[in-house]
Amino acid sequence: MKKFKNTVKLYIRETDLWLFISALLTSVFGLVMVHSATRHDLLEGQLFTREFLIMLIAVVLGVGLCLVISYFNYEVFTRFWLIIGAISVFSLLLLFPFGTGPQARPDVHTWLDFGKFSIQPSEFVKIGFIITFGVHLDKLRDKINKPLSILQLGVHAMIPTFLVMKTGDMGSALVFLVITAAMLFAGGVHWGYFLGGFALIGAATPLVWTYVFSSIQKERFLALIYPDLYPTVIYQQKYGITAIGAGGFKGQGLFHGAYTQAGAVPEAQNDMIFTAIGEELGFLGCVAALGLLCFISIRILMIGRKSRERSTNLICSGMAAMIMGQTVINVGMCLMLLPVIGITLPFFSAGGSSNLGVFLGIGLVLSIYRHNCEQKAVKIRVYDSLKRD
Repeated sequence: MKKFKNTVKLYIRETDLWLFISALLTSVFGLVMVHSATRHDLLEGQLFTREFLIMLIAVVLGVGLCLVISYFNYEVFTRFWLIIGAISVFSLLLLFPFGTGPQARPDVHTWLDFGKFSIQPSEFVKIGFIITFGVHLDKLRDKINKPLSILQLGVHAMIPTFLVMKTGDMGSALVFLVITAAMLFAGGVHWGYFLGGFALIGAATPLVWTYVFSSIQKERFLALIYPDLYPTVIYQQKYGITAIGAGGFKGQGLFHGAYTQAGAVPEAQNDMIFTAIGEELGFLGCVAALGLLCFISIRILMIGRKSRERSTNLICSGMAAMIMGQTVINVGMCLMLLPVIGITLPFFSAGGSSNLGVFLGIGLVLSIYRHNCEQKAVKIRVYDSLKRD
């Protein structure tokens, strides 16, 4: 029993509690807001909605897997990066014959339906991509700015991005591009390649608009410019930003937001969860939510800087970029600065895959902290063993 207690104490001492506790608190915050945003759907005798329960199960399972992953050395994952990459691509390919989507979007096939539950592979592929791209960048570190290296990395990044885009998940495709750009920057790629990449994206935009975007996706862009011409398309965002404005500085109170409790904002528990935070908790609640997400991202970057290997530094950069990238895109949608492209707010939006995926990533970062960063706990343990001898 004493040995078990010492093991637990050592485990806690070697865990970045700031990151773990902040991630846990943010998820609790998210669960409360999802419960509030779905209360209008409660049937008589129900305490919680299905969306809330799915998120709760995902968070509990995610926290458990996070702790397990953090216990194992991260090299278990980086050593088999090619296998992880192959599994990631295979899971995305499964979406083309077997993928499903919402009834309102028959052109989308982003989910694998298993009857009682479904998963969104792209949420897990993001973590797999961060691992594989970080290792790939590290292997090319001595020739990172050679054209052949950039070509290899470009192909590596475009495979999941293209596959996700073809399934209709434009939000995740954009997140992959954000992760790629952040990791390339952290990897020391020359700025000239970034200018070339932006020019290439600009040149390809007309082709993407014509041949890749569906009619619904085009209308969502046009609705921002001509809202009066697309009233049914802009409806969600207009009600969302109205709800945020109604919250004022302090908000209307938890469970008391008029728009949120009436279910006036579609997907308020999911992509538009920020509108529920703004209406019920006001400007202060929005600052608290964004502050937590910023703290988590900064903490991940700090762990990356402390790590002794370049690949782990890059992996942490990718994880921080994923969280902040999704945050900027999601909040931009809610504030009518960006079109609705279907992206969750990390830790806050309902959804099993998104919440489980982000905790898998946090577990990987905690593993890096435990096994690759200088810690006082390690020094104490070595000193105690020498003293006993």
